[in-house]
Amino acid sequence: MLTISINPVAFTIGSLPVRWYGITVALAVMALLAMTLRETKRLGISQDIIYNLFLWGIIGGFMVSRLVHVIDHVVTHPEEPIQIIGFAGLSLYGAIIGALLAVWVYMRVRRIPFSSLAGVGDAIAVGAPLAQAIGRVGCAINGCCHGKLSPFQSFPGAVLYTPRDVILVQYWGVPLYPAQIYFLLWNLIVFAIVWQLRDRLKPQGSLFFLYLCLYAAGDFGLRFFRVNEPFLLGLHQGQVISLAILVIAVPWLIIRMRRFQRSSQHSADSIQHQPDG
Repeated sequence: MLTISINPVAFTIGSLPVRWYGITVALAVMALLAMTLRETKRLGISQDIIYNLFLWGIIGGFMVSRLVHVIDHVVTHPEEPIQIIGFAGLSLYGAIIGALLAVWVYMRVRRIPFSSLAGVGDAIAVGAPLAQAIGRVGCAINGCCHGKLSPFQSFPGAVLYTPRDVILVQYWGVPLYPAQIYFLLWNLIVFAIVWQLRDRLKPQGSLFFLYLCLYAAGDFGLRFFRVNEPFLLGLHQGQVISLAILVIAVPWLIIRMRRFQRSSQHSADSIQHQPDG
């Protein structure tokens, strides 16, 4: 049996506890920035705009991520008080939506065509699943987003957690599905796929939509192993968001790719049928 007994608090600065979760989130952000800069440089995209977009994205991502968590808590646990501002609870989908909204606002303010971000989106799609995998390491150590009670007695079917503040008492020391590790592995699979398709998927922006579709599909399935309160029709809040993303992104990705293929074929036919000079 794999027992996770690492103290969620890595160290303290005075009275301020620094948790492994926060450290891994910081590492994930740095990894995402590094990978995005690497890809945009390879694609010939200006590096200056990336730093501005990244700053706006972090601010917007944090604000909406926290807002989604607070709303979820109010809906599922209306009797329990919650601190509005804090780092204890963040929603990954809220971070993605918030970052996109913040970037959209920035582009509107600077009057930059949003279509010009297609290449940037593809660059982010390469680093995002890797960053998410790093963040899941922090989840696994912290114990948040833990799995349901597992009928298995050994890893990879189950893990044990020693007592910690983010896990209810009834889940201490009993076999749980290692949901965080499942998510980590899925993120690495998504990273491998988008890495292989970096220069193959056209037009620009398609790789970002593919990343969203792959992550949403995995998130929807893997959440059945997690402890979450039902939100709608017996599904978790994240599963509802996953379905919404799939309903929008899958058709849009197919339409974009088919339009590009038809346009490319039309251009090739036009060149082929041009009279010789």
